Amino acid sequence: MMSNEKFPLICVVGPTASGKTGLAAALAQRLDGEVVSADSMQIYQGMSIGTAKPAVEEMRGIPHHMIDFLSPKERFSVADYAAMARKAILDIHKRGRLPILAGGTGLYVQAVTEGILFQEEPENPEIRRRLERRAEEKGAADLFRELQAVDPPSAERIDRNNEKRVLRALEIYYLTGETMTERLKRSRAGELPFQPVLIGLSFSDRQKLYARIEQRVDQMMERGLLEEAGRVLQDLGITASGAIGYKEFLPYFQGTASLEEAVEQLKRDTRRYAKRQLTWFKRDARIHWIFVDQEEGLDGILQNSLAYLKKQGMIEK
Repeated sequence: MMSNEKFPLICVVGPTASGKTGLAAALAQRLDGEVVSADSMQIYQGMSIGTAKPAVEEMRGIPHHMIDFLSPKERFSVADYAAMARKAILDIHKRGRLPILAGGTGLYVQAVTEGILFQEEPENPEIRRRLERRAEEKGAADLFRELQAVDPPSAERIDRNNEKRVLRALEIYYLTGETMTERLKRSRAGELPFQPVLIGLSFSDRQKLYARIEQRVDQMMERGLLEEAGRVLQDLGITASGAIGYKEFLPYFQGTASLEEAVEQLKRDTRRYAKRQLTWFKRDARIHWIFVDQEEGLDGILQNSLAYLKKQGMIEK
């Protein structure tokens, strides 16, 4: 393993539909590891198909943590995630196994691997109501344009259609005089007990990633996504209203769009989300990129990953 006292934390990152689940499970099988999810939507119960939670066969008998444990009606912050994920990582290590962090939520990965210590963010109902009125009068796009002006990195990270998160970022800015990005930079922890090594999955031909996204959406529809979306939007509207995989079906259920139009919108939104994920991760110089479309299937990606991990002194075999 490693020569110093830190233990290795392998991280598998990249855009949606790039194959992170398969690689993480294959690495865990080969290296006696367990997987910790870094996906902000897979934490929720009752939202399986639309969030692409790994099926039992995809897990390959490997324990997966931080998946399907929280009601969407409960509040859950990045700080909550970071604390729980770090605990899971330490527990895995203490049991003599290798922790593997895998997911596409960049802020979750950053929070864990850079040891961000989140302070309790203040709230102000008056500022929140003022922003909500602006959204009603001028549209959510007006608020997003302002976020782009005052805090471009947050605007890059947050889906423009996720009104709740846009509002929250602006609320923090007006209340503290600091952007969310600035507050994150000041929240770094001290020494971490692990040494993260990041492997990123991408495509040299972006169109091949988009084709995989469209194929996966079609497979989700075959597995019952429409029925799940109907149930989720009815029971858990607040959480689902900003979640890709569910919000796109609102016009269909409201009778203002056809099913075909809703599915096409889901494919467009997912492609845009993948582009934002790639933009986020490309800024991280620590990541060793593997181009999926240049490898011989999962085995080729696995061998590339193992060779890199060995070169970095993370593994011996």
